Amino acid sequence: MRIGLSTPIVVQVPGVASEWEATATVDDLATVAKVADEAGFEFLTCSEHVAIPSSDATRRGVVYWDPLATLGFLAAHTRRIRLATAVLVLGYHHPLDIAKGYGTLDRICAGRVVLGVGIGSLKEEFDLIGAVWPQRAARADDAIRALRATLGRAEGCYSGRFHEFSAMTVMPHAARTDVPIWVGGRTAASLQRAVSLADGWMPFGLDPSDVRVMLDNTDVPTGFEVILGTGQTVDPSGDPVDCRTRLLELAGSGATVAYCTIAAHSVEHYCEQLIRLADIAATVEGNTP
Repeated sequence: MRIGLSTPIVVQVPGVASEWEATATVDDLATVAKVADEAGFEFLTCSEHVAIPSSDATRRGVVYWDPLATLGFLAAHTRRIRLATAVLVLGYHHPLDIAKGYGTLDRICAGRVVLGVGIGSLKEEFDLIGAVWPQRAARADDAIRALRATLGRAEGCYSGRFHEFSAMTVMPHAARTDVPIWVGGRTAASLQRAVSLADGWMPFGLDPSDVRVMLDNTDVPTGFEVILGTGQTVDPSGDPVDCRTRLLELAGSGATVAYCTIAAHSVEHYCEQLIRLADIAATVEGNTP
């Protein structure tokens, strides 16, 4: 089964992140990325939050590295593994801003960028940066269409409900026009958005059985990716049976790719866990997009 990695260190959610991550260095992050790359993992992730309300810190955590800077750093330390935003909040950016920044990154990493995108869920953050909260789902749909019109092109042209541009040049731009777009979320609406506008669905906080029902009730196109997470941390060395069971459950729920959060007590242990997880995943038959 193909597996991606919920990158440690760069996002630290209470109850999910391991203790060692709080004191980890950028060298530790580079080491993890290199091992994941060499072990055959599909992708590394990085989320986006500008600022977290202090009142919400115990639930969400406060450590969220900037995705563009972080994935640029990881690009320099890897050669094959894809670099995925999980997710980029569309309402925080103009589509041409995304096309320029992540298009440049796509050039730097030789076409390995995946744009995981979402509509956003933290109103306080929208208000803080002056982003528009009302109709954010409709605005996200329009932004995805605008991205399709401009990614990989020097001069895109788009006229939509919320975004319109023409005769504007973006250089550099992505190395290809078909940069994969995955939609995050946890609702039927997010799945429909993914099916109609994107290349994959990357839900969170859903029971695998619920995902199966939602997919069974949706006309999923050929080649569509379903990227499902293991939820809580897995311990490939300490409990390989549980780890394999979770991957099997995700495959049964329709996952074409699983992404994992791994338990560890040090960066060295984490890298050992990566190798063990890759071995376990090789014994699980996955779905083909």
